Amino acid sequence: MKKIYKYFVAAAIFTGLASCEDEQDLMLVNPVGSFEITSPESGTPVVLTAETATNPALTVTWQDMDYTTPTEVTYVVQIAGDEAFTAPVNAATTTENASSVSTLALNNIAINAGIEPGTQGTLYVRVKSTVGTQGAMEAFSNTITYMVTPYLASVPLQDLFLVGDALESGWNNNNNNVPMFRDVENQDLYYFTGYFNAGAFKILTVKGSWHPQYGMTSEGVLGVSGADGSNEAQNIPITTAGYYTIEVNTDAMTYSVTAFDASAAPTYTTIGVIGTATPGQWDSDTDMTATTVNPHLWHIAGFEATDGELKFREGNGWTNSWGSDTFPSGQGANSNDPNVPMSAGTYDIWFNDLDGRYIFIF
Repeated sequence: MKKIYKYFVAAAIFTGLASCEDEQDLMLVNPVGSFEITSPESGTPVVLTAETATNPALTVTWQDMDYTTPTEVTYVVQIAGDEAFTAPVNAATTTENASSVSTLALNNIAINAGIEPGTQGTLYVRVKSTVGTQGAMEAFSNTITYMVTPYLASVPLQDLFLVGDALESGWNNNNNNVPMFRDVENQDLYYFTGYFNAGAFKILTVKGSWHPQYGMTSEGVLGVSGADGSNEAQNIPITTAGYYTIEVNTDAMTYSVTAFDASAAPTYTTIGVIGTATPGQWDSDTDMTATTVNPHLWHIAGFEATDGELKFREGNGWTNSWGSDTFPSGQGANSNDPNVPMSAGTYDIWFNDLDGRYIFIF
């Protein structure tokens, strides 16, 4: 062992690389004992859902791994479909003693490991520890099993935005364009209820980009352009200014424009969000801003949310409040609604007090 150590030191001196940083990498270190995963317990089950895709689905904690020299240890959470770890996935890397894997990431790992959606299967979890910039010395924790039921991964959620002279944004494709509110149960179904000027509109798939875009090919029939602008559909007309409900189905490729009676709808002075996901917690509201033409449509841009929950409420009180148990879109009923579950992130938040619909746009 001494000969090996002397060889490394001599080589370092010879090449002029025996700096303080390099000594740590060049020393031959040995793991002392072993380290164990402390949680979760082996065999713990979890059922994954698309609604909580950004939430942690697996949080692993472990003991320190001791080496013969004081040096920073890097830990990698490895997950595999077999106990031999034939093709392990490096799911998380940290220098701490705990790390989490999101629902979406764990779902992808489970599907790739051959576990059928809706069926419980076994994943194997271990932690690899390494020291040195080259990870020359590594050790592994014990292996635990995690019983995972994945969901059928779907096409990423699509956000839609309105553009046209019938809207406040005009024919500007990046002017705080109002979104359509996605249905919770049918992710191809979208709604918007609000005031329209006489004119026309189209539907953008990406703010700041004209294509692909939705329009009409004939009354009630939706058309969509190609990414290069080919096959562009016609504008959807609004012949008389007023309140309308727009409904769009991007699977059936249909749309409808229906007059909406807003004469009895109260016009609120303030709407805000409140809850553990907001800066004010349950103590104070973060106010939203109503659009100029649509006093019932409220928004916040670049809202920094934490893990938690929130509600929409009027007048900094609880006389009128809206929420639901779905995220990132849903519909409140202003009737002792549940709180909206939130994942930490930055969002544009939109809320419509005419129908209680809300949407969080990443």
